[in-house]
Amino acid sequence: MTTLTPTVRLADPRPSAARTVLAIGAALSTVALAIAVLGLILDPTQLTGMPAWMKPAKFAFSIAIYLLTMRWILSFVRGHARLLLVLSTVIVVGLIAEIFLVELQVIRGTTSHFNEATDFDAGVFYTMGGIVTIVVIATIAAGVLALLQRGLDAGLAAGLRWGIAVCVLGMLAAVTMIFNRGWNDSGGHTVGAVDGGAGMPITGWSLEHGDLRIGHFVGLHALQLLPLLAWGLARFTSLDARSRARLLNIAGATYTAVVVLLVWQALRGQSLLQPDVLTLGAAAVLAVVAATSVVVVLGQPRRRQSPWVE
Repeated sequence: MTTLTPTVRLADPRPSAARTVLAIGAALSTVALAIAVLGLILDPTQLTGMPAWMKPAKFAFSIAIYLLTMRWILSFVRGHARLLLVLSTVIVVGLIAEIFLVELQVIRGTTSHFNEATDFDAGVFYTMGGIVTIVVIATIAAGVLALLQRGLDAGLAAGLRWGIAVCVLGMLAAVTMIFNRGWNDSGGHTVGAVDGGAGMPITGWSLEHGDLRIGHFVGLHALQLLPLLAWGLARFTSLDARSRARLLNIAGATYTAVVVLLVWQALRGQSLLQPDVLTLGAAAVLAVVAATSVVVVLGQPRRRQSPWVE
């Protein structure tokens, strides 16, 4: 017998001050991205073996995507308008300041991170660290508000919960770079050599040594990928909310393990493209456990659900 469950809207289309602030932040990030792209075209300067404007471009792009994702997540929150406005403003001001400082240091012909060559450079580096700490706290607070909403579809709630949690884990993974002082007294992202060796195109991730940026990057973008998976399962399958929530739990736990695996691999001085037996074995076990779990969930009896309506 087919049971129809109530449809659930993905987002509240009504405008809010918080979402407007996040949209403005995304627009400013896009402008910064355009400036960085022009820099890539017009300025041949290199920093740590990469085009100087590549880092600002990556920062601006990632921050724009992050702000748009947060705008979507906050569309599920009812009430708390003032608190959401404060959190959104803190996040936007902080991240736009990050982009500004990164681009400022490029204009000055030096790096923004792990740079204590002068008092000014050290001030920039530690200011950015403080900003990131505040953004992490604000992200957690905004995520908690979204997850406390009643009536949220179980599958979507699982996607949001895991996306926010793993994103915060990705933010915290950056702390390993601060304590990675074997090759630079100020820290660095390369394990086994100073920053700036041979790297992959665009990302610059080390081809010869461990690179702590990889786990950081993958973790951050769980904020987009896991909620997107939740949306896709709800929109394009007839799985009931409980089954979708279980699949998202599997995806979230697997994603978390992947981030931990990537950080562990980097901490051992190992390039992403040169995994050893331990790394390959751990990845294989993870893949088997995840695939088996998915098969078990899909094999269980479940209620059919009516198509998703936005």
